Amino acid sequence: MQLSRRPSFHFRLENAVAIAILVAMTVLPLIEIYSRIRFGQGISGSIVVVQNFTLWITVLGAVLASRSERLLALSTQHFLPVHTQRFVKIFTSAIAVAVTSTLVVASIEFVRIERDFGDVISWDFPFWLVVSVLPVGFGAITGRLIWHAASDWQGRAVTSLGLLIPFLFTLMSGMETVGIVLPATLVIILSTALGMPIFAGIGGAALVLFWGDGTPLTAVPNETYRLTNSPMLPAIPLFALAGYLLAEGSAGQRLTRLFTACVGWMPGGPAIVATLVLAFFTPLTGASGITILSMGGLLLPVLVRAKYPEQTSLGLVTVSGSIGLLWFPSLPVFLYAFYANLDYAKLFVGGLLPGVLLVLVVAGWAASQGWLRGVTRTPFVLREAMAAIWEAKWELLLPVVVLVGIGYGYTTLVEAAALTVLYTFVVECFIQRGLSVRRDLPRIFVECATLVGGFMIILSVALGFTNFLVIAQIPMMALEWVQTHIESPMLFLLALNGFLLLVGALIDIYSAIVIVVPLIAPIAVAYGIDPVHLAIIFLANLELGYLTPPMGANLFLSSYRFDKPLTTVYRSALPYMFLLLVTVLFITYVPALTLWLVGVVFGSG
Repeated sequence: MQLSRRPSFHFRLENAVAIAILVAMTVLPLIEIYSRIRFGQGISGSIVVVQNFTLWITVLGAVLASRSERLLALSTQHFLPVHTQRFVKIFTSAIAVAVTSTLVVASIEFVRIERDFGDVISWDFPFWLVVSVLPVGFGAITGRLIWHAASDWQGRAVTSLGLLIPFLFTLMSGMETVGIVLPATLVIILSTALGMPIFAGIGGAALVLFWGDGTPLTAVPNETYRLTNSPMLPAIPLFALAGYLLAEGSAGQRLTRLFTACVGWMPGGPAIVATLVLAFFTPLTGASGITILSMGGLLLPVLVRAKYPEQTSLGLVTVSGSIGLLWFPSLPVFLYAFYANLDYAKLFVGGLLPGVLLVLVVAGWAASQGWLRGVTRTPFVLREAMAAIWEAKWELLLPVVVLVGIGYGYTTLVEAAALTVLYTFVVECFIQRGLSVRRDLPRIFVECATLVGGFMIILSVALGFTNFLVIAQIPMMALEWVQTHIESPMLFLLALNGFLLLVGALIDIYSAIVIVVPLIAPIAVAYGIDPVHLAIIFLANLELGYLTPPMGANLFLSSYRFDKPLTTVYRSALPYMFLLLVTVLFITYVPALTLWLVGVVFGSG
C-alpha cells in the first residue's frame, strides 16, 4: 500500500503563516467597522498594522510562489531547443540567485540599522521585527531558486556560484564602477529575457544602478518597505481572496445558469453567456489566468455542446479571460492608480463604458459566428429566468454591498474589501455550501497568497527601480526626446499604442505598470492627454497584450488548460485580437467614451 506524503514541516508552517496573515488582514478591518459603529471610534493603530501585513503577505506569497516555481517570468525557454534549456535554466537561476542573495545582505543591513534606531509601529511593535521578513523571505527564495535550477547536485552547485556576488559587491566598494554597470545591466536584461523571474530582473537592475551611483544597497529594501505606506494596497490581497472564494465555489454554475436563462435565447446566446460569465469573474479574481483555469473548463464544453466550432470556442474563452480588467475591483486598476497617484474611483468610472464596449465587441463577434452556424439556443422561459436570478441573488448583491459601503462613506476601501471576503465566505461556505471550511479554505488561502506574492513582489522591488529613474531624471529625458521627434498629440497616441502593444506582448501587466507608467505619464501630460484617459488607454492595450504573441499570458494558459498546441491557440484568438485592436484604437481616439461618465459623476472640474 502506498502511503500519501504529507507536506514537510516548513511547508506547513509557511502555509499556516500565510493563512494567519490573510485572516488577520480580514478580521482587523471588520473589527474596525464594528467598533466604529458600536463605540463611535475604531481601534487605534489597526489600519497601520494591516498595511504592514501587506509587506508580509507580499514576501511570504513570493516564497510560496518560488516553492512551486510560479514566480512571474517570461516563457521564453519553451521556444528554445530542448538541448539548450538545461543550460539556460542554470544560467538564469544563477543570476537570479546573485540578485536575491544580494537582497538578503542588503536587507540584513537594513534590519540592523532599524534595530539600532529602535523605532516602533502601532501597538509598540518593533519596526526592525516587521522588516525582518525581507531577509528571511529573500533567503528562502534564494534557496528554492538553487533547488529548482536543476535536478542534480552538479547543476545546483553551479547555480550556487551566484552566492558569491554579494561578496564581490563588498570587495569592489569604493572602486571605479562605470565600466561594470552597463555589462551587469545587460546580463540582467538577457537573463530576464531568457526566463529569469521578473522581480529578480527589476530588483537586480535597481541594485546595480544604485551601486554604480554610490548609493548604499539598503536603498532597495528601504524602498520595498514603502508598500506599507499606501492605505489602498491592503485591499488588493483581500479582493483577490474574495475572488478566489467565488471562483472555487459554485458561483460559476449559478451565474452560467443565470446568463443562459436571460440571454441564451439570443442568436449566438451561448457565446454571450460565456463572455458575460468570464467578464464577471476576471475583475474579481484579479488575474485572467485564474478565470481561464477555473472557469474555462466549465464553459468550453458548454460552447462545443451548443455546436460552436471548437476553434471559435477556444478563442472566445482565451480572449474573455481578460475582458473585464477595466471593471471594479480589478487589481491592475488599483495598481495603476497607486503608481500614477490617481483616484481609483475615477479610473473605475472611466473604464466602465470602454469595458462594456470591449465585452460587446467580443460577444458580438462570437455570437455572429454561432448565429451563422445555427448553434443551439436556450428558449426564454420567464419562470426559469426568475429561478436563476433568485439562485444567483447573493452574487448579484455583492457589488451592491461593496459599492454602497464605499460610496456612502460607511467603509474605507480596505474595510470594503474585508467585508467582501466575509460576505463571500458566508455565502459560499454556509449559504450555498459550495466550499468546505476545513477541506477547501486552507488551499484557497494559500493559492491566493501565492498569486498575490507572485506579482506584488515585482511591485516591491520596482519601487526602488523607479525611484532611481526619478533621481536620474530619466522621465524628463524621455519627455525631451519624444517632444523633439513627435509634434502631434494624435501621432503620439498612435506611437503609444504601438509601444504598449509591444510591452504587453513581452511582459505581464503588473510589471508593465511599475516600469512604464512613470515614463509615459509625464509625457502624456505634456501632450494634453487626460491622466484618466491615459490610464484606460494603457490598461486596454495591456489587456490586448494578454493575447499578443509571442508572450501573451492567456495564450500559454489556454494551451496549458485545454492541452492544445500554441499555434492552435494563436489561430483561435486571431480574429478577436484584430477586433479588439480596432476597439482599443477607438477608445484611444474618442476620449469622450472614457471621460464623459467621469465628468457626470465627479463634475467637469
